[in-house]
Amino acid sequence: MSEPAIVVQGLRKAYGDVEAVKGIDFEIMPGEVFGLLGPNGAGKTSTVEILEGLRPRTAGNVRVLGFDPEKQTLKLKDRIGVCLQATNLPGKMRVQEALHLFSAFYSRTVNSNDLLKRLQLEEKRDAYYETLSGGQKQRLALALALVNDPSMLFLDEPTTGLDPQVRAEIHTLLEQQRGEKRTVLLTTHYIEEAERLCDRVAIVDAGKIIALDTPKNLQQQSRAASHISVTCDKPIPAQRPAFAEMIESNVDDTGRTLVVISKRPATTLVELIKWIDQAGLELVDVQLKKPTLEDVFIEMTGKRLRD
Repeated sequence: MSEPAIVVQGLRKAYGDVEAVKGIDFEIMPGEVFGLLGPNGAGKTSTVEILEGLRPRTAGNVRVLGFDPEKQTLKLKDRIGVCLQATNLPGKMRVQEALHLFSAFYSRTVNSNDLLKRLQLEEKRDAYYETLSGGQKQRLALALALVNDPSMLFLDEPTTGLDPQVRAEIHTLLEQQRGEKRTVLLTTHYIEEAERLCDRVAIVDAGKIIALDTPKNLQQQSRAASHISVTCDKPIPAQRPAFAEMIESNVDDTGRTLVVISKRPATTLVELIKWIDQAGLELVDVQLKKPTLEDVFIEMTGKRLRD
């Protein structure tokens, strides 16, 4: 079995009397997309900066790609790529010049022309940085993070402030990194982004990890119930049975849509469909809404991700 790409044991970080990170432990395996979720002030940024070798730790053990980020900083930086929420370059620097400059920092590099083509920046190679759109600037930031063909990619809220179309483009690029088995550590303020991209997520609050699992498993741990909505061709009978695992049921104003709340929707749905058939109704539509990762996050932290 492969050694973990990242090992964190008892990590602590204090700023004077304020302890931002309070003894966290986790591992990230090679090729895994791992998400760190938490409200502002939870300790995410401090943790990531320590892993990147940008900030010393107060206590604990940390290994990234086999290196101690604090003691072997240069060796580590040669092997990782970092894409921040905002990257600022000189306005009159051309896209191609930025890639050449960053390439000079590393012992190994990839073909810059191939990178520009891959990130849909080929036609912007001679454009000044100041003329790029927000989405193009973020794609360039990703290109700069990939210029050394890193084994580990750190993405700190890479899509914040971008419009939905550009976010979707960035998501596609990040999914390509998974396909290439590149290890990725992602922080994000978009829950749906973590659900879509991450193999596992750690929820951080007040400097501690309060949950760590796959998005699917975390959703299954939610105390929130699932909602089953069925629409029929005729009005729903007023007299209805108590379906298995049902918490409650209600009919909407049209009289043709029944919403059943259940802790075990698969079991409930089987009985519900049988009853619809026995009642002589024709099923027109059925929808199932399960608890989301955001529901889990709010349950565990009492806050929304952007709080």
